[in-house]
Amino acid sequence: MNPERLRRLLRQVQGRRLSVAKALQALAQLPFEDLGDVKVDRHRALRQGFPEVVFAPGKTLDQLQRISRVIHQDGHPLLVTRLEPEQLPALSAVPRGRYHAVARLFQAGRVRPTRGARVAVLCAGTSDLPVAEEAAWTAWTAGCAVTRHYDVGVAGLHRLLAQRPAIERARALVVVAGMEGALPSVVGGLSRRPVIAVPTSVGYGASLGGVAALLGMLNSCAANVTVVNIDNGFGAGFFAALVARRAS
Repeated sequence: MNPERLRRLLRQVQGRRLSVAKALQALAQLPFEDLGDVKVDRHRALRQGFPEVVFAPGKTLDQLQRISRVIHQDGHPLLVTRLEPEQLPALSAVPRGRYHAVARLFQAGRVRPTRGARVAVLCAGTSDLPVAEEAAWTAWTAGCAVTRHYDVGVAGLHRLLAQRPAIERARALVVVAGMEGALPSVVGGLSRRPVIAVPTSVGYGASLGGVAALLGMLNSCAANVTVVNIDNGFGAGFFAALVARRAS
């Protein structure tokens, strides 16, 4: 149940167009929907301003179908992350849904956009695109305008400097990088915006599956940099949207 539906329900009770018993019946499903092996959090949009997001790996087609049905019936945007193409049939009944193959993300609808809430997503190299796109589509679904600045890694610093005016128009920056993970520190030193750094598992052997980039970002000397987990584009995009919407 989203805030607008709850307000409508309360107004109906107040205006005596709906009995207290009927209202209680509707509210009984508010905290969560118990589907046995799945319990969908129907209260999250009221608590956090965004509904439960579905993590697809390990879920059966039936589980994905049942979860998405509850979220969609409540009138919420639907966001399913790390979705593989063979799982798409589970979401075929969701109207106006889109699968973003690079981001491995399914999205239907979005939160009402907040005026002035702008997020910029930067990535060091083309190999980082899947994580960057996951962050970008997450922030967009959460009600932000999103600009993308890709392939602006530190090996060619002039590419980043050319984007500075556009980057500074954003309220929050998501910076995605693998290898040694230097890009967020550089961006943090150039900008007064909050920087959400995302290490990726991109790199050669000594990158240790993204651990090298993670440690480099955690040890950043730029004070405006915070770090999420390896390959966690969703977490970075969601947090950036919260920051941008509050700042706006």
